[in-house]
Amino acid sequence: MQAELTSPRTTYPHERLLLGLAGVFVFLGMLTLSFNREFDIRYWLVFVAWLGSAVGGNYILNRYLPERDTILFPLVMLLSGWGLVLIERLAPNFADRQAIWLIVSVGVMLVSAIFPYLLRWLRTYRYILLALTLVLLVSTIIFGRNPSGNAFAPQLWLGIGSIYFQPSEVMKLIVIAFLASYLGEQAATLRSRDKTAFGENSPRLGISFRLIGPTILMWGLSVVILIWQRDLGTAMLFFVVFLLMLYLTSADLRILMGGFLLVVVAGFVAYQLFAVVELRIDIWINPWAEADGRAYQIVQSLMAFGSGGIFGTGVGLGSPDYIPVVHSDFIFSALAEEWGLLGVIAVLSSFAVLVMRGLHIGIAHKGRPFHTLLAVGLTMMLAVQALLITGGVLKLLPLTGVTLPFMSYGGSSLLISYVMIGLLLRLSSGAR
Repeated sequence: MQAELTSPRTTYPHERLLLGLAGVFVFLGMLTLSFNREFDIRYWLVFVAWLGSAVGGNYILNRYLPERDTILFPLVMLLSGWGLVLIERLAPNFADRQAIWLIVSVGVMLVSAIFPYLLRWLRTYRYILLALTLVLLVSTIIFGRNPSGNAFAPQLWLGIGSIYFQPSEVMKLIVIAFLASYLGEQAATLRSRDKTAFGENSPRLGISFRLIGPTILMWGLSVVILIWQRDLGTAMLFFVVFLLMLYLTSADLRILMGGFLLVVVAGFVAYQLFAVVELRIDIWINPWAEADGRAYQIVQSLMAFGSGGIFGTGVGLGSPDYIPVVHSDFIFSALAEEWGLLGVIAVLSSFAVLVMRGLHIGIAHKGRPFHTLLAVGLTMMLAVQALLITGGVLKLLPLTGVTLPFMSYGGSSLLISYVMIGLLLRLSSGAR
């Protein structure tokens, strides 16, 4: 018998209270920064943009999606507001743009959450979505640009005039939808009898072309991204999330073992052939040998963590701007210096709660493979991305260059992250 979806409202009835607490936190952060600056109305417009997004989002969700998970939206608004405070501190010129992107992102999230046919379209038109992914990939390889104008930097953006977006962000969502649709459809025929998340008598998946084919396809897509775009982060994200979704479908450890072997082989070859991969591996192993050269960024990041201690140096009182591109890839390092270990734990705990709620939504759709895989895939994409960048700036993992979801500067990343939250909210309401 299909499990009933539990209404999160009975567990978390105080979404407005949570948003209010997040608003007070963001306001106090902005107010603290203003003590060291002259009054500027533009500065407070950033907070007004956040507040409008929170209030408007809550109103529309209450009206059109009352049975949703009521902790997801306040959680991501807290992370986004915290990110705005950090960006305003580190790179004020980018805070206005991020605030505009936040308004747009929340608007698109609401559309994806309340639009009744989106889940059906994602499941039905998976091959059209796959073709769109390939078009985006080829377009980026041919027409890709870098907003900085550096011809030697990775050309990962497409742009019209002064507006740029990263196609790889859109590809994340499309690939997850395709895999959820494909694997969800194949699950019923590929499994032998076993008790799993898809039902008590679902067939157990065996090694077949239906598994090997998608595995090789995703591995090949990741290798293409790595070779032609030198985008190690996106390549790792795609393949790791794919392996997790495939393992959820199959419950077969051989999938993870084989995938890990493919990652090792691709990593070894890339280390031998591509300078960017060699650089990131070398500075991961021993950054101190080139602390004033190639490893300057990661060394400054580690020093920021050390300077922060337990309680941090205080909002606006640290020196995280010594880290290049700190408002984007290394925003977690800036947070660690000025907010200390307590701030680090708060952010990691927020992502842990986000992952827990996303997985709960997937489990609640027991008996609906597509819905389960989509919820888990979206959740794992956000979780793995956060893990890669937080581990990278701490030198626990090689740097991958991905952004910290909801917090780092980046319009494309923020927009797609909110679309993922919109889909999770839709799924949490029990929608088919």
